[in-house]
Amino acid sequence: MIRQATFNDLELIEDTYNEHFRHEMEHGAFTVFKKGVYPTKWDAEKAINSGTLYVYEVDDNIAGSIIVDKVQPIEYEDIKWEQACTNNEVMVIHLLMVRPSMTGKGIASSLVRYAMEMAKNNSCKALRLDTGNQNIPAVSLYKKLGFQVVSTASMKVGNIIAHEGHLFLEKVL
Repeated sequence: MIRQATFNDLELIEDTYNEHFRHEMEHGAFTVFKKGVYPTKWDAEKAINSGTLYVYEVDDNIAGSIIVDKVQPIEYEDIKWEQACTNNEVMVIHLLMVRPSMTGKGIASSLVRYAMEMAKNNSCKALRLDTGNQNIPAVSLYKKLGFQVVSTASMKVGNIIAHEGHLFLEKVL
């Protein structure tokens, strides 16, 4: 089940982030996320406050989460997007996270499809996101779901972690 996150979910969401960090320490990293820097419990709390964090729940446990809103990071201003849109006609996926022990079950796909439906229901013309070019599983997922890579540039992930060769993707709705 996908639903809007509440403050009661904070500990389980943070646990999902921590499981991600442990997994990357043991098996190698696809992301540039840094424990204690981004994503953190504070990032989740801020998104809950703004009503933009959604969770995928399985048996009273958080299996994944996604932050979706209409706030485009400053780096998006320099990208030549496929679809010309006003800020109100675009939704953005900021953070998609699936608990490593729950991968391969279609959770990430379900969360992204949920974001697509939200964008359509909000009369948006496009859904945008960014990810590292080294994040092969994420890039593969987004392409499978119809996103197109429109640019590569530098970005501050989570507005804090500098990353070169970042990919900017868009799905025209």
